[in-house]
Amino acid sequence: MKGLIEEFKKFIMRGNVLDMAVGVIVGGAFTAIVTSLNTDILSPLLALLGGTDFSHLTVKLGESDTAPVLMYGNFITAIINFLITAFAIFCLVKLINTLGDKLSKKEEAAPAAPTTKKCPYCLSEIAIEATRCPHCTSHIE
Repeated sequence: MKGLIEEFKKFIMRGNVLDMAVGVIVGGAFTAIVTSLNTDILSPLLALLGGTDFSHLTVKLGESDTAPVLMYGNFITAIINFLITAFAIFCLVKLINTLGDKLSKKEEAAPAAPTTKKCPYCLSEIAIEATRCPHCTSHIE
């Protein structure tokens, strides 16, 4: 049992698990923002333009007061929330990838200094500091 707890601690303390936990927390907060954007701003604007607010669209399945009600307007609102969230995440990932590409190009731009040269007599690869070729024993200036 003690080994299992130690293994679980090791698993939890890995960087990718902690990153995932932070991502879930930030994602939850981001979802609340997108839901508010849709519910409080976009839905009333769409109602103004289209004449209806999606959140109030319902179908009553029966005649009595206790009949079930399909609230398909809330479903449409959830779809809009999903599309807005997906588009915002797409834009964010695209921005991060673009910045990452620019940073990696800057790092690749500086080539490494050469460490070898060719012997002018036998054309063998030799160390750049060499004054004599180890292959043909010629003196190199």
